[in-house]
Amino acid sequence: MLNPRLTVKEVIGDPLVVNGLAKGKALEARVGELMRLVGLDPMMIERYPHAFSGGQRQRIGIARALALDPKIIIADEATSALDVSIRSQILDLLLDIRKRLNLSFLFISHDISVIRYFCDRVAVMHRGRIVEIGEAEQICTAPNEAYTKSLISAVPNPDPRDKRMLHRQRFNAPAL
Repeated sequence: MLNPRLTVKEVIGDPLVVNGLAKGKALEARVGELMRLVGLDPMMIERYPHAFSGGQRQRIGIARALALDPKIIIADEATSALDVSIRSQILDLLLDIRKRLNLSFLFISHDISVIRYFCDRVAVMHRGRIVEIGEAEQICTAPNEAYTKSLISAVPNPDPRDKRMLHRQRFNAPAL
């Protein structure tokens, strides 16, 4: 969540200021560079978060996360509040940034379609433990573990002729 009392310049630039890395014109230049990187017009640097759409606010958050040149970003449900078309744009932006900046992401999500689209490797967790780990395509198409099979079988299929829910696999967790 972005602080509604801060301008975009302050939101994105805060990590730079706190770490003593930029101020004045250098700060404005770096914030402008980060805004361009995420597809925002640097001329909007003095606007407040309420002046932006949900997708644009997500881009502001991404720019802030990139401010200190990280090597890895932990993205916890980064697209869960976005509609499908904006989610696609943000995922494509993250893939482009990952490639251009040689970044790694630890992407946490319950959305199997997002995982399949964005991730190379997947770890499936149940009750705080990893139950299966492997390549995203393998996990999403041919999982080995019962819990993962139940997760994958619960994903609705958009084809009305393929009623997978009729053949859903149930997972009976052992009692604790």
